[in-house]
Amino acid sequence: MKTLYRIVMVVALALAGPAAMAAPGVVLDWSDLPDPSVQIFEDPYRDLKPEQFDDVLLVVRMRSRLQQDVGSAEERHKWQELLTETEDALGEDGIDIDWLLDQRQTVIDRRTTAATAGNPHIDGQTITLSGFAIPAPEDADGRPVAYLVPERGMCSHMPPPPPNQMIRVRLNGGWTPSYFHEPVRLTGKLTIDPSDQSMMVVDGLMPMRATFLLDADNVETLATRGNGPEWTQGVVDRLRAAGSRKTGGVKASE
Repeated sequence: MKTLYRIVMVVALALAGPAAMAAPGVVLDWSDLPDPSVQIFEDPYRDLKPEQFDDVLLVVRMRSRLQQDVGSAEERHKWQELLTETEDALGEDGIDIDWLLDQRQTVIDRRTTAATAGNPHIDGQTITLSGFAIPAPEDADGRPVAYLVPERGMCSHMPPPPPNQMIRVRLNGGWTPSYFHEPVRLTGKLTIDPSDQSMMVVDGLMPMRATFLLDADNVETLATRGNGPEWTQGVVDRLRAAGSRKTGGVKASE
């Protein structure tokens, strides 16, 4: 289905007019952006059941509390009993708590790499990608900027997507997003160029960490259904009209 979808998108771009075809790009899905070589790694925390994960957190809290000079002798005795009981329960499940805790930084580093590393195979390519545009402050040179994300709903209370699922977009021409999470399809040169900015998003200051930079040459606004961008009716009509050789007066909706 993905192959068919990409073929249809390319055909639709071809029918959308000379402006859309000025910079044809490889049609990408958001799943194409992360570096595939670092997505599979050992993560012992990922295999924990919810109650086991809670026990691990309890061990960390009890050990930290007992290392401090706090609590009465009776309280500290209860804490030690609870700690021993929890460690024994984890051991019965085959979980070496000391080894697991030693893996924390390693797992953090692996997860960070998986979330930030961009796919080197698409670095420098001209691509086409659909998503939701967020208006952003312009660059120092006055060029308009936006961010492209795969889903709507990000605000100060909802974290942004991982950096390799966010694209900082430098826009050409006069178009800028007219509202937050405007559905668009962008075409331009995509490069791995990490950036870390902060901006107001809906109701608070949000760190905007993006692995990619897109110099957008073409922008197409889209309609939406649910949480995803979809074809506008104008594009559907254009496809149908092409089959009947009646494309002359049909224009794509924006």
